[in-house]
Amino acid sequence: MNDERQVPIVSDIVGRAAPVGVIEALLDDAIAGQGSALVLRGEAGIGKSVLLDRAIGTARGRGMRVLRVAGVQAEGQIPYAGLDHLLRPLRPVVAAASSPYRRAIDVLDLLSRREEPVLLAIEDAHWLDDATWETLTLLCRRIESDRVAVVMAVRDGEDIDRRLSVAALRELRLEPLSPEDAGTLLDRTAPDLLAALRARVLDEAAGNPLGLVELGSAAARSGSAALLPSSLPLTTRVEQTFGGLVADLPPLTRDLLLIAALNDGANLDETLAAARVMTGAPVPAEAIQPAVTARLVTVDEQYDLRFRHPLLRSALRQQAPPGRRRRVHAALAETLSGSPQREVWHRASAASGPDETLARELTKAAQRAADGQAVSIALAAVDRAVQLSQDPSERARRQLWALHLTHEQGDIAGIRQRMGDIDETALRPAERARLAWIRDSYAGGAWTGPERTLGYADLVESMLRAGDPELATQSMMDVALRVWFSNVPPPIRDRFVEVTLRLPADDPRRIGILALVAPVEYGAAGLDEMRRLVDRTDLPPTWRNELANAARAVGAFDLAATFAMSAAGELRAQGRIGTLSQALVAAAAAYAGMGDARTALPLALECIALAEEVGQPMWAVGAGLMAALADALRGDTVSARQRADVAERVFSAARRFPMLSGVQRARGVAALAEGHAEDAFRQLMRAFDPEDPAYHGHQRTLLLGHLAEAAMLGGFLDELAPVVAELEPIAAQSGSPALRVGLGFARAVLTGDYAAALAGDLTAWPFDRARLQLFHGASLRRSYRAAESRPLLRAAADTFDALGAAPWADRARAELRATGEARRGPAGAIDALTPQEQQIVRLAADGLSNREIGERLFLSPRTVSTHLYRIYPKLNVRSRAELARILDPPAPG
Repeated sequence: MNDERQVPIVSDIVGRAAPVGVIEALLDDAIAGQGSALVLRGEAGIGKSVLLDRAIGTARGRGMRVLRVAGVQAEGQIPYAGLDHLLRPLRPVVAAASSPYRRAIDVLDLLSRREEPVLLAIEDAHWLDDATWETLTLLCRRIESDRVAVVMAVRDGEDIDRRLSVAALRELRLEPLSPEDAGTLLDRTAPDLLAALRARVLDEAAGNPLGLVELGSAAARSGSAALLPSSLPLTTRVEQTFGGLVADLPPLTRDLLLIAALNDGANLDETLAAARVMTGAPVPAEAIQPAVTARLVTVDEQYDLRFRHPLLRSALRQQAPPGRRRRVHAALAETLSGSPQREVWHRASAASGPDETLARELTKAAQRAADGQAVSIALAAVDRAVQLSQDPSERARRQLWALHLTHEQGDIAGIRQRMGDIDETALRPAERARLAWIRDSYAGGAWTGPERTLGYADLVESMLRAGDPELATQSMMDVALRVWFSNVPPPIRDRFVEVTLRLPADDPRRIGILALVAPVEYGAAGLDEMRRLVDRTDLPPTWRNELANAARAVGAFDLAATFAMSAAGELRAQGRIGTLSQALVAAAAAYAGMGDARTALPLALECIALAEEVGQPMWAVGAGLMAALADALRGDTVSARQRADVAERVFSAARRFPMLSGVQRARGVAALAEGHAEDAFRQLMRAFDPEDPAYHGHQRTLLLGHLAEAAMLGGFLDELAPVVAELEPIAAQSGSPALRVGLGFARAVLTGDYAAALAGDLTAWPFDRARLQLFHGASLRRSYRAAESRPLLRAAADTFDALGAAPWADRARAELRATGEARRGPAGAIDALTPQEQQIVRLAADGLSNREIGERLFLSPRTVSTHLYRIYPKLNVRSRAELARILDPPAPG
């Protein structure tokens, strides 16, 4: 067991800089003649062996002689077995000594006579025989004047507690890695994991380095399939490491641990009751004590049993033979007969063959989990129901539902695999229609053609005829956003309205669908209903995301932002990454529409990262356009145009021409930011021209304000007037807030009456209010009414600064200077932060804790804390309260 092999020095052990420093100091002291000992403590897989190898490599690199030994469980009863292995390379004559004390002195004498300093490296010291342990600990207390260092690695447990309390040695406990360090180690091991799978591995490993490395490697090999089982697969190495911890426990204790590992609850009495069912005799609570003594589990005051590490629980599940697992699940099911929802899970796990009755019960359990937003639980349940299905049509239908749940998690590879597993011939017509829709959604082809889009209305109608209103509603909600972006002609719009009106009238999604497919005809009614729904916390986050898109489509950006941001928080917590990316782009679009570049840009960039990671390229492109608009508002016109160019290439290649209106919007605002009014007007007018491929009848209502600004600055009022006249009746019918605000500004530039436009309700429109103030103030200045213009221009400059619209803020200050008032711009510290830092600052200013910010942004609390530590000096603030003061925009003046 001793080992003179060369051990490479690990240059960078993630998260262990402090322990490495302690060990290196220990070695340096030994070389200098100040010997000492150190005990490395921690759970299995925590990194003790890695640090021990680091100590060995460093010692050899510094000219030390290394003697090493590993305790072996099988030799624990053989006196001095460990000491013999340790000293064998030196061929010592110490075997005849009569006591550990005498042996310790003999060993110390042997080591002190050597010319080179010595490191004794002892692994698994908890398994050393008692005689060796006593000898070595005696030695450790007597080497302070010798060139000897001792490093021992031990696992936690009450037995080792007793040994160490007597030995009185210096201890260094290794804790699980911090979330940030765990993420770093996992990214080195498996750098390309999906976000949801990465989160699963981090959660399962709980900061254990061995677990991170082994599970990360397994997850990288199995890909999205690792998300499907109830627990991640353990590799042999992890399984042996953690499963071996129970090998010496009494058989009844091992039985209790397996039952606890398979139980979905933590109550010790449930575990004891299930054991009684299995053994046919009462099982005393004391039977779990050996596992408590070994520090494998804890039992609290409420008699809840907790595993100290989740990997031990997983190892127990994996090591147990299938037949034994089934017997345990059957016993738990009998024990939990009073809890139907839990009982059905265990009966399903105990089943050894198809059982349609059980499959139906499990499907109902999956539906309850889905209704409770527990998507991963619902997916696991429906997958098991598929395995138990005897009816081919029910099996296919359950597979179709699993397909939708997989979509919500953003698992594109899993979606494509599941599509191939479904027996399409077993589906009913409505279900085949749904499958056809999903296949088309992920085919990556064009979908903006009117005839192609019209086919989806027929598919939804077939679902209604088949008596499945829920499937029809969900399917229509999915296609409604496409209808809006496709800019369909009136006949196709009317067909979608016809089908939508047949959906259940009490379903909140129906009004959102109507607002998307017919925003002019049903926009006003949709707004009224959405205002009633916006504070409904009981709406599922997926519904709120859909309502965010509807509110955005009719130009109610404040409602869209509220719906989207509330949905995003829950979607993050639930791991529904695919839907989260959609909520983020809706939120980014809403804030960009309100001119708030500082809030919109980080949201858009986060969406891009997530969408690219989970394989949603079109959502990434859409978010890129929102980022382009935010960049344009900020004055970063190079980035804005680059993003717009990328979107144009993608949309043109896919023949999604109406979506080019978003490209023109970004380019037009970028031209405005540069002061190129004529270019801005021509770019924006393309979205208003029915003969242009970029024409979009609904999108134009969202960018009229920018067009009016370009017309005023470039002298195109004659061309603006007919556009305004055409949109007036649309505004009256649709009730679109964005169109109302845009028309207010357009009328003002046509008539010169800015005061009337400012008198309207612009509470939710700070950018548009500031723009009116800017133009009104400039008009007053040109009329030699400088004193009246200054308050308007000051308010405009302050608001534009708060929103990050630097070019407009600069114009307001230029107008102020023309009145004789010099006004400095802000230091620009906020704009100098990265988008992620800006997002952290805003969330911190809103009062969120570091943990809450981390949950929203998929960061560890420590990472958030580190960011804030760096941000505060940049902004010259000391607290969250000060952040709030510098970020709060001024009240409209």
